[in-house]
Amino acid sequence: MIGTPLKKSATKLLLLGCGELGKEVIIEAQRFGVETVAVDRYADAPAMQVAHCSHVANMLDRDALERIVKQESPDLIVPEIEAINTAFLLELERDGYRIIPTARAANLTMNREGIRRLAAEDLELPTAQYRFASSYEEFRQGVEEIGLPCVVKPIMSSSGKGQSTVKAPEDIEKAWNYARQGARGAGERIIIEAFVDFDYEITLLTVRHIDGTSYCPPIGHRQAGGDYQESWQPMPMTEKALTEAQRQAKVITEALGGAGIFGVEFFIRGDHVYFSEVSPRPHDTGMVTMVTQNMSEFELHVRAVLGLPIPSIDLLSPGASHVILAQGQDDEVNFSGVEDALRVPGSKVRLFGKPDSRPGRRMGVALVAASDVDTARKLAEEAADKVKVHPVE
Repeated sequence: MIGTPLKKSATKLLLLGCGELGKEVIIEAQRFGVETVAVDRYADAPAMQVAHCSHVANMLDRDALERIVKQESPDLIVPEIEAINTAFLLELERDGYRIIPTARAANLTMNREGIRRLAAEDLELPTAQYRFASSYEEFRQGVEEIGLPCVVKPIMSSSGKGQSTVKAPEDIEKAWNYARQGARGAGERIIIEAFVDFDYEITLLTVRHIDGTSYCPPIGHRQAGGDYQESWQPMPMTEKALTEAQRQAKVITEALGGAGIFGVEFFIRGDHVYFSEVSPRPHDTGMVTMVTQNMSEFELHVRAVLGLPIPSIDLLSPGASHVILAQGQDDEVNFSGVEDALRVPGSKVRLFGKPDSRPGRRMGVALVAASDVDTARKLAEEAADKVKVHPVE
């Protein structure tokens, strides 16, 4: 049963993290008559602009979160980012609050050590070889054991921060320092991963819902500096590789439990599938589903957490997304070229409404549906390139 927003009967959703993905979750939740509350560390974040009300708080601060939860008494608490006091989410769940998908999932997936040990050691999913290090001495030893090239990441970070590839001995100390600088919260440990010589990587959006588990068609994507730049759907795969990716996605999402969408990332080489990471929420590469599927990843997420049916997920058209990035650090920006971008056949533009910019920050995305993936990728890049981000003078 769903209540009426702003009334005693309201079904209330508390969103922790208010970026562009959270904004779409809020919009979809409101379409189902859900009252929405948005929380982030800074004012006027994208999801705050469309929520019924909002709070500014450091989400790593237990006391701040507790005050908001007591004030709002939400029916659903939905983490949208990793930088949250997940130990407090475990407390809230024990007290009867519903955390999406589960507090354990939020806690494990914010920490690369937790999720990697679950996947590789408990569930025995194939992954790249890895080591963890807390000191520079352990780090050098781990690099030596894994061998070069290898990938180095903080166990806690987001958007590719602190991630680099060590290709030569002279890169080792630089990678250690960069990983430490990019670490978030208390996650000072480092993971060293063997470099997987893959053909391509995918996101397999996996939905746990009232009727079971469903999968979106695989999404291909390209990253730079560990951060997504473009994605496309569907990504061609062999039937054997797709079946194995779905098997692994079901194993890891069942272990995490709960309901909602999970962005499960894999490296693919021929028919071999290697688990990489999982996010228990909509995935940035999945923004392409706003133009490709009968239900976007955001609608799927909201349906699942509300216990609503998902009869089938249908690909309506091949499509692609391409990010629109800021070049400078500015307190306020405006955009030019939007009209030119929208003249690109099949294009849509989403500007996120972020209140300020910094170099490389995602400020929007161009989306294109087309007859085939190659055409969609080309046109999405063309549309994105037409949109320019300017400081307000």
